Amino acid sequence: MITVTDTAARKIAQRLDQRGHGVGIRLGVRTTGCSGLAYVLEYVDNLNTDDTVVESNGVSVIVDNKSLVYFQGLKIDYQRQGLNEGFEFVNPNEKDRCGCGESFRV
Repeated sequence: MITVTDTAARKIAQRLDQRGHGVGIRLGVRTTGCSGLAYVLEYVDNLNTDDTVVESNGVSVIVDNKSLVYFQGLKIDYQRQGLNEGFEFVNPNEKDRCGCGESFRV
């Protein structure tokens, strides 16, 4: 359902190690931008009762059950282009993405 590339998994593990604690990263969406939704990542120290944990490439991606519908088939990658670097989301459910890449629509 959700896959994490080797590069993204190494970056997630590295950041969790730097923090010194955490069980994984939480993936969610928030309403924003011209297309409506944006991806949100945050560290997770404790699981909630409505969480689903997806293991991929040795890291845990935690998603609340209401958000799962947005992430079926999602691939999380980590890209570096020039001076810019960050997580990239390849989502087959996206119907549209704004020109600046800030938000998407399903």
